[in-house]
Amino acid sequence: MDFGQALNALKNGTDVKVTRVGWNGANMHVALQLPDGHSKMELPYLYMFTAQGKHVPWVASQSDLLAEDWMLV
Repeated sequence: MDFGQALNALKNGTDVKVTRVGWNGANMHVALQLPDGHSKMELPYLYMFTAQGKHVPWVASQSDLLAEDWMLV
């Protein structure tokens, strides 16, 4: 799927995660975080689960935006 389809899946699903076939790190994926009453953030944002097992805020690169190898985890 392309990035638009992956983003729509994140926005329309609950606990949905997406990844790219081209990423070589084990278990790397992107998810959508919706703020709640305990969150310091006030708007939704994307975060990545890294190959090192850490969560970090994520911004897509140009190659991620144009890729067509996105898939659901």
